[in-house]
Amino acid sequence: GGPGGPGGLVGAASGPSGLVGSGDGGGAGAVAVVQLASVIEPSLVVDAADLLAMPAAVASRLDADAEAPLLLALRRGARAWPPLGGLLAQRVPAALPLSDDDVEELLGEGGEVLRTAGIDVLWPSSLLFDGLTLQAAVASAPKEESDGDFSLERMVEFDWRLALRGEALSAEELGQLAEAKRSLVRLRGRWVHVDPVLVARALERRRQKMAAAEALAAAVAGEVVVDGETVPVVADGALASLAARLRSVADGHDLVVGAPPGLAGELRPYQARGVAWLQQLCDLGLGGCLADDMGLGKTIQVIGLHLHQSAPVRHWAAGTPKQRGRPGRTSRPAGPPEATTLIVCPTSLLGNWVRELQRFAPGVPVRRFHGAERSIEDLRPGEVVVTTYGVVRRDRELLRGAGFALVVADEAQHAKNPLSDTARALRAVGGRHRVALTGTPVENRLSELWSILDWTTPGLLGPLERFRRHVAVPVERRRDPEATERLARTIRPFLLRRRKTDPAIAPDLPPRTVTDRVVGLTAEQVTLYEAEVREAMAAIREKRGIERQGLVFRMMTVLKQICNHPAQYLHQHGPIAGRSGKLAALEELLGVVLDEGESALVFSQYVEMGSLIEARLSQLGVRTLFLRGSVPARRREEMVAEFQAGRVPVFLLSLKAGGVGLNLTRATHVVHYDRWWNPAVEDQATDRAHRIGQDRPVQVHRLVTEGTLEDRIGELLEKKRDLAESVVGAGEAWVADLSDAELADLVRLGAP
Repeated sequence: GGPGGPGGLVGAASGPSGLVGSGDGGGAGAVAVVQLASVIEPSLVVDAADLLAMPAAVASRLDADAEAPLLLALRRGARAWPPLGGLLAQRVPAALPLSDDDVEELLGEGGEVLRTAGIDVLWPSSLLFDGLTLQAAVASAPKEESDGDFSLERMVEFDWRLALRGEALSAEELGQLAEAKRSLVRLRGRWVHVDPVLVARALERRRQKMAAAEALAAAVAGEVVVDGETVPVVADGALASLAARLRSVADGHDLVVGAPPGLAGELRPYQARGVAWLQQLCDLGLGGCLADDMGLGKTIQVIGLHLHQSAPVRHWAAGTPKQRGRPGRTSRPAGPPEATTLIVCPTSLLGNWVRELQRFAPGVPVRRFHGAERSIEDLRPGEVVVTTYGVVRRDRELLRGAGFALVVADEAQHAKNPLSDTARALRAVGGRHRVALTGTPVENRLSELWSILDWTTPGLLGPLERFRRHVAVPVERRRDPEATERLARTIRPFLLRRRKTDPAIAPDLPPRTVTDRVVGLTAEQVTLYEAEVREAMAAIREKRGIERQGLVFRMMTVLKQICNHPAQYLHQHGPIAGRSGKLAALEELLGVVLDEGESALVFSQYVEMGSLIEARLSQLGVRTLFLRGSVPARRREEMVAEFQAGRVPVFLLSLKAGGVGLNLTRATHVVHYDRWWNPAVEDQATDRAHRIGQDRPVQVHRLVTEGTLEDRIGELLEKKRDLAESVVGAGEAWVADLSDAELADLVRLGAP
């Protein structure tokens, strides 16, 4: 106590053996030491036992008769908490031995009632252990880990344990906690807060089996969701070694690999790292997704991987033999020199793959498995087979029987629907190592990412329905930051994503300028637009669920067609000139481009609109090529070669047919005649010209009709990039989620 009022201070301190002590857990228990604090100088605290021998300088900072207020405070305290009465029998109330029950009470209700009586209870920071947590322990089953290897085909043991500050408790200690049946237990020489519910859960959850791929994902992420609860994960044995290796790979450590033997070209530094990353995953018996931006050279990286895989002697990454290859197993060369590779791609890219292989790997035998005369017999050592998704759907069993060492799925978004026949066929083909290539691992929904990674590394993200429930819904709908971060950590070792804007890549590409060219509607377009909005919104307001969604999509499509050209909306062949502000702007733009001797790509998502543009440019005497889905593969190759040679200045492309895979670096201008709902798809189309090999600046022109939905949709589309950026989508579904008022504001005709 001190001037201004009494006040006792009881502090738990070490007894003869020390509750804090050396931490050996022995001794007679705790002792509460009585202390007084000065009201004048709160930092001054003295033991009650030292009152009689207190120096004058210290005594001057306390009440002249401190014993009286001390006794009064202790009497009040004893009435509130009876065990404190033991101090009143002492000549100088200095210390009170405490039983385990006393300590538990002081930590709970006893401490609260003393505080209301004017007595504070202080605890040394080293006295108590908090942080008793439940952990999920995963490890290879002992009888399955004879050689220290780890296989995704095996099962692992999934067990529960309690940990104290991250250190697992032994079975004996867990039993001690269970028997105590109290909230405070003396453990490892200190007092530990115990949650009986937590202990009960640890005891109730029995050891079980878990798929090795899911266990690996949990070990890499460091946590797992069980029954809706996020639990830390601790891995043991070969699984722990593999998880550590993958985290190192994800961080870019030790990604050093020699130049691919037989490569007729030079890899850029980031491409060499990509080859090394792919090689590391193959060495570990895993697959992955190379998700570089379009135009950064995924093709040559795969060629480099094949050359490494099929070489008789592996150019190994730096490190000891035990560190290389699979955990705990001495590394060996990549496998037999006869290792073959299957490349699956869209039909439009078939010729491109054959040419690139012949260009960069002239010593590699290449087979085009396509057409009526295709054959897979008598594969040669190290041969590369190039085929299409359509052929894979028809000949899945034949290709499966060939036993390819490496299977590559180019433009893997073609298999983004896990229930589609294309995805099923790709899974049926198998392959010892599987690599997916795509610039857009997430276009619309996270289930697309699941489909790709479940092919490259089966089981990694668990069953689809559970992934949707525990990952897709929290991330896509609730924007749960913890779920987003956990997914990002899980997929990071298995998905390599580089962008053209990355500092290590940007110097390799010329600049790209994106400009929105805002144009007005003609009187005919205004009339059609306003009439469609009135009729469509009236119908939409009356519907719910899937019917409303269908009406919304129809309205958006129709309005975009009106903005493009009335003839497209009305399904007319003409007249064409003078009816569309957007087409007039395109004519003017192309006039400038052609006067400067440049070439241009013009994209539209509508084949019908492409035909109208083709017809109008023909009227103006402009030579064009028009690539649509119906163009045969060989004719596509001829068209690309013709454009690249500069014989035709304008290349018209439907977005789906020409938006991926093509190398059209002759173009220095890219025109998006109509906006796509997914900016990632739009970017892919731009990348036909802005890619490795382009040595001139690229101008991107997006035609936007003033005062329409196109004038407002840009900002909304940019917001939809967030999901893809944080995990690695944006898509069409978000439009249907808008309220009636938001939708009406989006499509109204007038100034933004």
